Amino acid sequence: MAATMIGEVPTRGRVLPAFAVIGWRWISRNPAAAIAPILLPFIFLYFLRLIAPANLFPLEVIGAMLFTTQNVGSWVLGDSATWRIELAVQDLFVASPMGKVRYLFGVAFSNLIAAAPALVVLAVLLAGLLPTAPPWYAWVVLVAALATLWVLFSSIGVAISSRVTSQREIWPVGNLTFTCLGMLSPLYYPLSSLPPAWQDVARFLPATYAALLLQGVFGLTPASPETLGEYGLLLVGLAAVGTALALWLYRWRGR
Repeated sequence: MAATMIGEVPTRGRVLPAFAVIGWRWISRNPAAAIAPILLPFIFLYFLRLIAPANLFPLEVIGAMLFTTQNVGSWVLGDSATWRIELAVQDLFVASPMGKVRYLFGVAFSNLIAAAPALVVLAVLLAGLLPTAPPWYAWVVLVAALATLWVLFSSIGVAISSRVTSQREIWPVGNLTFTCLGMLSPLYYPLSSLPPAWQDVARFLPATYAALLLQGVFGLTPASPETLGEYGLLLVGLAAVGTALALWLYRWRGR
């Protein structure tokens, strides 16, 4: 009888809804969790608006959207490491039929909910700042680029979380990793404004091509259709390599 009842319990299809509840309850119980992701990029935008040329402001708003998406990876790192080290919840996930990839998307999705208000506000701001109306597919490319970076940085975050050994390591390791990845990529400024050596380093990072692709497709920097296609392929290729490497480093079983 017990075996029959257990066999009737669904084992698939509930990961994203369950983690969505986790993300929503975090915001509903602590509204600051939704405000903080909006404040951080807007602080950067405020000072850039004061010191940078006005024509760069739409480009900087796109950079803020990419930066916000990157921060999801840092939050994934913090949640996953805390659940594993302090709460030992990951042991339950390992013993369940979930699997590490579904767990990755679940924890990434729960943190995306906290970042969603910031992304919506920035998208509305971008639409009002563009000097000319972009082609309809520009918004599709924007969503695709953000989704690609969301998967990449979430994979990096969960891979690092499986390697840290104490709570004290979460903050410095996470900040160092994602700050370096974000600041080396030309998110808030054109790639041409960087020194040549820095440009060479930036060309190895997927976020660089996400920024170049979006700057070009929205008409903020000159780029031919062939060049935009090249940026898109490089973004997808580098993100795929980075995600595969992160999943390879991701330690699922054992603490």
